[in-house]
Amino acid sequence: MNAANLSRLLLLAALWGGSFLFMRIAAPVLGAVPTAFGRVVLGTAGLLGVVALMRLPLAFHGKFRATLVLGAINSGVPFLMFAFAARILPAGYSAILNATTPLMGVAIGALAFGEALTWPKALGVFVGLMGVVILTGAGPIAMTAATLWGVVACLVATACYGLAGFLTKRWISQRGGLDSRIVALGSQLGAVVLLLPFAIWDTATHPVAWREVTATVWLSMLVMGLLCTSLAYVLYFKLIAEVGPMKALTVTFLIPLFGVLWGALVLDEATTTAHALGGGLIAAALWLVLRPSAVSQPQPPVRT
Repeated sequence: MNAANLSRLLLLAALWGGSFLFMRIAAPVLGAVPTAFGRVVLGTAGLLGVVALMRLPLAFHGKFRATLVLGAINSGVPFLMFAFAARILPAGYSAILNATTPLMGVAIGALAFGEALTWPKALGVFVGLMGVVILTGAGPIAMTAATLWGVVACLVATACYGLAGFLTKRWISQRGGLDSRIVALGSQLGAVVLLLPFAIWDTATHPVAWREVTATVWLSMLVMGLLCTSLAYVLYFKLIAEVGPMKALTVTFLIPLFGVLWGALVLDEATTTAHALGGGLIAAALWLVLRPSAVSQPQPPVRT
């Protein structure tokens, strides 16, 4: 990997790791639904700008409905789940739990798509689960019902990412393919459609005191939508084109490091042995699942 692509990889990891910081800032103030909805609206706007600047034709070739459904699964539900978790969990927790995405892909592939479950993959899933248990049970925040629900929300999000990888192959790749930037735009539109009724309901039942929202919260939303979503999509697809999907997926190992780093630097979140042990086990699990000899399933997205 040359210097330019390594820089892209590090920037992508910093952006996706930073998304957990910005959700942690915005979600407790705005609520989970407005945070997730605002992110996908801004992400859609940013991707529309990218498509316009690159003069890409808005041609979905009969796959528009598929991209909308993929967006609901791959962006709408996960962003909402992570925003819900951000009201409860430190940013570093969510960033580490996000790394279970490939493990979810292995489990879903074996259960629903007939993928072979080899011993390294099975061991990887088990080791990853142990990492989640250690992080949850021995971390710096008390184990409560709310904490547990936050962890469950993160795992629901990563399960959606894992499922979306297989559905993308079935609905897009095996039907002739589609420009990845158009898929990204369609998926964000799908997330907007999914979250819109929830946003309307939430606004009606839990109105936000918008005048009291600080500039920090608004800036966090802008950065999360335009940089951590729109720009991150462009970087990710550029990396896939330049170095291939396997090397691009090494960003999965780096996201937790940046997520924990940003949380500690900006929000003074504690870093403990549980972060190292739990995160280390999840990293080992990722190596077992993603090592070249073990890869046969379509690689699930790692977007955050």
